[in-house]
Amino acid sequence: MKAVQHDMTSGKPMKLILDFTLPIFVGNVFQQFYNMADAVIVGKFVGTRALAAVGSTGTIMFLIYGFVVGMTAGFTVQTAQKFGAGDMQAMRHTVAGASILSLIIGVILTAAFMLFMKPWLMAMNTPADIFEDAYAYIMIISGGILAQMLYNLLASILRALGNSRVPLYFLILSALLNIVLDLVLIIVFHMGAAGAAVATVISQGISGLLCLVYIAKKVPMLHMSRSDWHVSGSLLKTQIRIGIPMALQYSITAIGTMMVQSSLNILGSTLVAAYTAAGKIEQVVTQAYVAMGTTMATYGAQNMGAGDIPRIRQGFKACTIIGVIYAIISAALVMTVGKYMSYLFVSEDVVLIMDSVDIYLKCVGIFFIPLAIVNIYRNGIQGLGYGLLPMMAGVAELVGRGAVSVAAAGQKSYLGVCLASPAAWILASALLISMYYYIMKIDLKKIFPIRNVGNDI
Repeated sequence: MKAVQHDMTSGKPMKLILDFTLPIFVGNVFQQFYNMADAVIVGKFVGTRALAAVGSTGTIMFLIYGFVVGMTAGFTVQTAQKFGAGDMQAMRHTVAGASILSLIIGVILTAAFMLFMKPWLMAMNTPADIFEDAYAYIMIISGGILAQMLYNLLASILRALGNSRVPLYFLILSALLNIVLDLVLIIVFHMGAAGAAVATVISQGISGLLCLVYIAKKVPMLHMSRSDWHVSGSLLKTQIRIGIPMALQYSITAIGTMMVQSSLNILGSTLVAAYTAAGKIEQVVTQAYVAMGTTMATYGAQNMGAGDIPRIRQGFKACTIIGVIYAIISAALVMTVGKYMSYLFVSEDVVLIMDSVDIYLKCVGIFFIPLAIVNIYRNGIQGLGYGLLPMMAGVAELVGRGAVSVAAAGQKSYLGVCLASPAAWILASALLISMYYYIMKIDLKKIFPIRNVGNDI
């Protein structure tokens, strides 16, 4: 497999963004297959309650996954900037720093999640009839945090160098392995929800190991010498300054979704199962927005390292156009035929669950454009080296989700629960666009006073 690194500081922005985004999108979809395969196989072969058990932990899984993804992406922003500036030695120092920080924080996260998981599930009103399965599932996932950390760190490093294809290849392999392991552990060994979690952790670990082997054999610029591991305190502080706010951004979003899940759990396990199935359908479609965000983080970081501000603006404009077009097409699909994917997840209560799935998909589909804006601008601004500003958008999301979910809980309204995320996207997208204009018109002129910042936002 040939090593490919892409310099995103030259060439047509729209073509570069499309070429870089597509492999990430496909990879993200396959990563969703980890959890989606769990839901499909558990729902079909164990039952609706087991599906609800897996779904009831979805927000906690999102918290774990989001924190890991946000943190590793933040730690490697400096990697992309140094690569864009052509400083390979400094780039390797950033890789060493990211590795050290990821290991330390990964161990802390594993211990914390496993220690406090039971009271956490109780606080989220997890229904008694699914509590045992939910606890077993999420404890195994928590124990595999370092496996998640390994893959996401190495994938972030490769993407920082402009290589979005290799992480995709290994993710496809591990996703297929996850499906096979799900079938074996659930159907043959009757391990239920716990078997699905074991399959997920093993598959994630293998994808990380494959990335490590690839880097060792195919990416000589990442071959580390002893001197590369002499990381300065100032570099670690910079990586923490960018990485932790990015991780907290996802965490704040996850806290909001936990409030939604708590409101949903009051409505019973059948609606939890329906919401779970609808959420899986939505997540597959919306991975394109996540991929655009990842692309803009790398694009912004490399061009920030090169000091090319007009090119950064061109990239934001191109990606926004792509995002809006995709949002219109994807919304039309999920709002018309998306509900029929319910058959993938359940074999009982199909009519009731399908109707509830349709309500959710119509509620979120209308607001896909604000969701695209949130992903593109939040990650793009983070790629420029801003950590705290995008986190404020996460606070806006928390306010939106929290207010609507509390109101929904008071009314015991499933429709209200479904509208919580759209409220979050609207608030966050408005705030992020304002931030972008501020950065482009005012802040970057202070950083690059000689360069022509221009007026084309």
